[in-house]
Amino acid sequence: MADSEYQLNQRFRGYFPVIIDVETAGFNAQTDALLELAAVTTKMDAEGNLIPDKTFHYHIVPFEGANLEQSALDFNGIDPYCALRGAVPESEALKDLCKQVKKEQKEADCQRCVIVAHNASFDQGFVNAAMERSRIKRPPFHPFVSFDTTSLAGLTLGQTVLVKACEAAQIEFDQNEAHSALYDTSKTAELFCFMVNKWKALGGWPRA
Repeated sequence: MADSEYQLNQRFRGYFPVIIDVETAGFNAQTDALLELAAVTTKMDAEGNLIPDKTFHYHIVPFEGANLEQSALDFNGIDPYCALRGAVPESEALKDLCKQVKKEQKEADCQRCVIVAHNASFDQGFVNAAMERSRIKRPPFHPFVSFDTTSLAGLTLGQTVLVKACEAAQIEFDQNEAHSALYDTSKTAELFCFMVNKWKALGGWPRA
């Protein structure tokens, strides 16, 4: 654990924030394929500012019997069966993600991971469904608590669309790169850290 006046395990009631983004083949977490998953962990610097830390990224093979909505594939531009994707089975991706974030959570001395995402209920629903299909008995993520950057950005920046919120925060955003889980996660991580640090700068945390 970092030797600092500010420690991550004190900031979010023992939760370890992990920014998540998924790309899918539809909107139904129970029936539609999870195709891409990215995650960014966070840490605090010596001044108590939250910053992005490590990135994990997986292209995922559709689970057996998964539904593939063509409109969703057209939107995100993913060919689920393209060999060049380097996709791995869903259970392999989820088990590796759990292993990696549990390690980071333990090093931060936090009690549990919490998903941070833009429209968090969507990403959390797909992650939870994939965890269940993968028969992961003790997932690191809280099953229903999440931090939604959509709501936070609406409150702090007056914007709810990711690109608009990033623009309001003066975070560079390339529309041509959007709808890639890896890119969207990195931008959501920057946005989340910006909002947390802005609140700190305004005197909201830590309390004197």
